[in-house]
Amino acid sequence: MNIAVFASGSGSNFQALLDAEASGKLSAAIKLLVCDKPNAFAVERANKAGIPVYSFNAKDFSSKEEYEREILVELQKHSIDFIALAGYMRLVGTVLLDAFEGRMVNIHPSLLPHFPGKDAVGQALAAGVQETGVTLHYVDSGMDTGPIIEQAVVAVLPGDTADTLQARIQKTEHELYPRVLQNIIHKQMAGGITK
Repeated sequence: MNIAVFASGSGSNFQALLDAEASGKLSAAIKLLVCDKPNAFAVERANKAGIPVYSFNAKDFSSKEEYEREILVELQKHSIDFIALAGYMRLVGTVLLDAFEGRMVNIHPSLLPHFPGKDAVGQALAAGVQETGVTLHYVDSGMDTGPIIEQAVVAVLPGDTADTLQARIQKTEHELYPRVLQNIIHKQMAGGITK
């Protein structure tokens, strides 16, 4: 199965998926990185790994539909079967949702439905909760509202800062994402991919 990873930042989850593919823990081929920040470190990671990159600036387009149609052309060029969002900081619109219904997942650094959207770690610390975590979910038109696939709890420790908590959450993400993605791919391959 051919996967495209969408990222906006450093791409640490993208790297975790690349490492899982290289070690045989992810039996899929990462064929494309889609990035809305041409200078993001994720692009550097893709270049180093020899993964093609489609980067764009949303401001260059008149609408979300317009840039998503261009993304869709790129996905078709690379015969993409499945999309993994990994720190992609844009809501996905109908063009991609319709084309990849049930074949697009996202990882989010909280126990959804708690702390959706940006700065989930900061939200958790501000709320004073004793635990937060990681959620892998299918993507729908809302912000972090799609059906939950799996979650993992991360304790909030006394004295935690955004950086220390973020580091533990990322460690959990890097373990959870490849494993759950492998399970999803296995099930979809067994059931046949519908396009």
